[in-house]
Amino acid sequence: MLVVITYDVNTETAAGRKRLRQISRQCVNYGQRVQNSVFECLLDSAQCRVLQEKLLKIMDPKADSLRFYYLGSNYENKIQHFGCKQGYMPEDVLMV
Repeated sequence: MLVVITYDVNTETAAGRKRLRQISRQCVNYGQRVQNSVFECLLDSAQCRVLQEKLLKIMDPKADSLRFYYLGSNYENKIQHFGCKQGYMPEDVLMV
């Protein structure tokens, strides 16, 4: 299933900036960054639970925000992209 993860981390303190880096690093391990604090991740339910647990341990619920949008398996028709950055399909080959 395709899961869109968004986060907003309070970076006014050094601890906040550290949390931002840690959350970003975890998301990179599971998906593709599509905007600064937005990731598209192709996950099964077990991977999703693991990632969610990791991110919840990192974030500060009093200062930060974390959202998961579950687009499911038939996500192709649920995404529209406009603008300069080319979109990608998670199941396509990604050349690095």
